Amino acid sequence: MDAANASKDRDQTIVLVLADIAPASLVWGWTRIVKGPSPWLAIDGVRFAKVLGSGYEGGFSLKPSSSRQGLFLVFHTALAAADFLSHSALMQGYRERSRELCVLQLRTWSCRGSWDGTAMDVTCSAPTQGPIAALTRASIHLRKASAFWNHAPPSQNAIEGVQGVQLAVGLGEAPFLRQATFTVWDSVAAMDAYARTGPHLEAIKAAAQNQYFSESMFARFVPISIEGRWKDRDYG
Repeated sequence: MDAANASKDRDQTIVLVLADIAPASLVWGWTRIVKGPSPWLAIDGVRFAKVLGSGYEGGFSLKPSSSRQGLFLVFHTALAAADFLSHSALMQGYRERSRELCVLQLRTWSCRGSWDGTAMDVTCSAPTQGPIAALTRASIHLRKASAFWNHAPPSQNAIEGVQGVQLAVGLGEAPFLRQATFTVWDSVAAMDAYARTGPHLEAIKAAAQNQYFSESMFARFVPISIEGRWKDRDYG
């Protein structure tokens, strides 16, 4: 790999947009999901894109939210990510039509697995202090979806109100079968304390033993910035 490409890989930046679409713009919001990632992949500098729905009230319910959604974009460089946030008409559309909007910029420090065959490049060292963020996503085998969802709600709902969690949202590409959880924590220790105990640990063991997933990814990030508002909390 030449020096220019090596520098580009180290500079890879992820943008996560969480939007609560205003009532007057709900149709516009649903068209973002229907159109999928194609408009975003056409943006200069975008390597990977997903448009995501959310559970009811931005949580982890099987009942979908009518207004909350997410946008996950991987940019080749921090400069491309910054240009998108400052000048993109698509991004401006979210700003104008959302009653709440939270924008996070992230660098990956750990990634296990893949998302539609794509893994997140590790672009920074493990942090010595918080905050940190995590994304867990999975494609669930259709024949095992019912068994998976017997374990998932207790684990996911346990996140709400856990000490050390700053933000938690349930996201998904498709109901029941392609799900993701994104969280921001005060520290690695706070995240690990949740992940390695109680319902979440039981869910991890069940997933491994029963092979619920056809594909999965668990990635950890260092937040570069968190700005905006989500579920009545201000960030930044």
